[in-house]
Amino acid sequence: MVRKKEQIWRFILDAALSNGKILQFEQQAIAAKLGISTSTVFHALKVPRQSGAIAVHGRGFVLRDIEKLLTLWASGRNIARDNVYQTHVDMPVQQIESGLPGSVIFSAYSAYTFRYHETPADYDKVVCYAVDAQIIESVKQRFPMTKGSPNLIILEGDALLPSFGSHLPVSQLYVDLWNLSDWFAADYLKALRVQLHII
Repeated sequence: MVRKKEQIWRFILDAALSNGKILQFEQQAIAAKLGISTSTVFHALKVPRQSGAIAVHGRGFVLRDIEKLLTLWASGRNIARDNVYQTHVDMPVQQIESGLPGSVIFSAYSAYTFRYHETPADYDKVVCYAVDAQIIESVKQRFPMTKGSPNLIILEGDALLPSFGSHLPVSQLYVDLWNLSDWFAADYLKALRVQLHII
C-alpha cells in the first residue's frame, strides 16, 4: 500500500500535472485535505526539500522540479510489496480487463491505454489496484489461482486512491511503470514522458 509520504507526494504531483498545473502549496491545507497531521507533511517534504525538488517558504512551499519528485518516488517505490494476488489467466488481456470488477483501478499498460487511447507496445499483463478485501475476493472468484507465469496482478490500493476517480493518478502510473521489469514497460514509460512533456 502506498505509504503516507507517498500519498503526500502523489497529491502534490497530481495537482502539478493537472490542467491547472498548481505548483504552490500550504502544508496545513494538504494535511487537512488528506486527513493527516502537519508534522507528517513536514517530514514527507524533507527529502524533496534537500534534493531541490521543492522550496519551502514559511508554511508553504513551491514545487520546483516535477521530474525530480517523480524520480524520488519512483526510485523508492516497492511495487512488489503491494502485490496481494496474482495468477495466470489463459485469455487475451482485453478479456481479462473486461472481466474484472468495475471497482478495480487499472495501472500500468491498461491504465495508459485507457487514458490516452493508444498502445505504445503489445502487452500481455494486467495490473490493477483493489482497495478492499471484498474486491480482491471477487477477483479471485472470477480468476482462480492457476499455474503459469502471472499475467494478472492485483495490488493493494490505499483508502485515498478512489478519491482520484476511476483513473489512476498519472504520477502513480508513472511510478508503477518505472518499477515494472517487463520489456514493454520501457515503451510505455517513454510514451508517458512524452504525454507529460518531461522528455
